[in-house]
Amino acid sequence: MKSIIDRIDHLVLTVTDIEASTQFYEKALGFEREFFTGPEGQPRYALRFGQYKINLQDRATETPTKAKVPTIGAGDFCLIAAIPLDDVITHLAANNIAIDVGPVARRGALGPIRSVYLRDPDGNLVEVSEYI
Repeated sequence: MKSIIDRIDHLVLTVTDIEASTQFYEKALGFEREFFTGPEGQPRYALRFGQYKINLQDRATETPTKAKVPTIGAGDFCLIAAIPLDDVITHLAANNIAIDVGPVARRGALGPIRSVYLRDPDGNLVEVSEYI
């Protein structure tokens, strides 16, 4: 059967502190913050990058479509850099953002990648990569 899915649009992270997480992703990866209104008029928050976004919620966020067991720090995802990975590494170092692992060779959805791993304030594992 041919895949019926084209791409990922957004993902959701449950975090301890939405503002602290927003500041981290702005500083570390240059994401842009977004405020929007949820389906029932509730305030919602997101981080935009390229054609994608990460919605942020804390345990108190009320929305009819929420994971059954939203867990802080359980995120583990890979992002493809818009600039050379060495430039990402330089940027992270200049902003005192620790790299947990890397650069290391890995395999992405389209083939071999070179990656670094860092952790956000809640311990979510963020892989930043470039295809080689």
